Amino acid sequence: MTRFSNQYQPVLLAIVVLLVAGYLSASLELYTLLSLTVFLVMGILALSLAFIWGYGGILCFGQAAFFGLGAYSYAIGVINWGDSTWAVVAAIAIPTLFALLLGYVIFYGGVSDVYLGAITLAVSLVLFNWINSTSGSEYHLGQALLGGFNGIPSVPTLNMPFAVDDILSPQALFMVTVAGLVLCYLLLKFTLLSRFGKTVVAIRENEQRAGLLGYNVPAHKLATFAIGAAIAGLAGCLYANWGAFVSPGVFSLSQSAQIIIWVIVGGRGTLIGPVLSCIALQWLVTRLGAQQSVDTNLVLGIILAIFVLLIPGGILPTLQRLFTRKGKSPQVINPAAIDKVKS
Repeated sequence: MTRFSNQYQPVLLAIVVLLVAGYLSASLELYTLLSLTVFLVMGILALSLAFIWGYGGILCFGQAAFFGLGAYSYAIGVINWGDSTWAVVAAIAIPTLFALLLGYVIFYGGVSDVYLGAITLAVSLVLFNWINSTSGSEYHLGQALLGGFNGIPSVPTLNMPFAVDDILSPQALFMVTVAGLVLCYLLLKFTLLSRFGKTVVAIRENEQRAGLLGYNVPAHKLATFAIGAAIAGLAGCLYANWGAFVSPGVFSLSQSAQIIIWVIVGGRGTLIGPVLSCIALQWLVTRLGAQQSVDTNLVLGIILAIFVLLIPGGILPTLQRLFTRKGKSPQVINPAAIDKVKS
C-alpha cells in the first residue's frame, strides 16, 4: 500500500495542479496571469537546484549560468530559425551539454565541494561579464544581435510545433509553464524512486562508502548535474518567452543568490518546498518593489539569515517533523515484555 501511494501520489497531485491551472487561466485577468506565469517559471528554476543540491549534495552557486544559457539559446535560435520548436530543444540541450563538459572536469578531476561552488559561481560571472560587453554590431550569431547590456529585445514567443504562424496566447503560455513544472516534478520524483535516484541520495549521505561499494560516484554526480542544468535551461527558455526579452541579468550574482535562498527557505531534501518558497518570495519581492520604499535585497538577506540561524531545515521539512511528532500515538508498554526482561 505504501509503495502504491509513493508511485501514484505525485501523479494525482499533478492532475489536481493542472485542473486548478486550467481554471485560473480562464478566470484571472491578464496582469495577474502574467505575474503568476513568471513565478512558476522561477519555480522550475528552484526545482533544478532542489534536485542538484537537496538530493545530489552538489551546491551549485552558478545555477543561473544554465538558466541564462537556456534563455539566450532560445532567443538566438528562434530569431535565426523563425520557429520556436527547435529553439526550445536548443534551450534545453545547450545547458545540458555545457553542464556535461563542466561537470566532467569537476567531478572526474576530484574537485572538492567548496571549490565546486566557487567554480560554478565564477562561470556564471564570466558569462555575465562577457555577454554584458557584446554591445557592438559585430557581436552576433546569425541574425541575432547579442546586444550587450541592452539584451535581445522582441524575442519571438512560442508557437505550436512546426506551425510558425500559430503563436501561443498568454493563457496558453501559462498552461505550458504549468505543464513544464509538473513534468519536471514528475521526472525528478520518479527518478528519485528509481535505483539511480536512490544511489544519488546514498552518494550524498556518504560518498566514500558509496564508492567502496562499487558505485561510479563521478558518473552519478555528473548525471545529476546535467539533469539540473536541463531543467534550468527549460526555465530560461520560458523566461525569455514570458517577457519576449533576455538580458545579461539572467547570469547575475543576485539571480544565483535568489535560487539558493529559495531552496534554503523551502527546505533541502524536498522538491515542493523550494517551489512554494520561490513563488511566495517572488510575490513578496514584487509587492515590496511596487511600493519602492523597501530594499528587496535587504529583505531577502534578512529572511536568509533568519532561516539559516533559526530554521536551518527549511519550512516544509520543519512542518513535516512537527506534524509527525503530533501525530505519534503514545507507545503502550506490554507488562509481559517487562517481566520477561526482568527474568
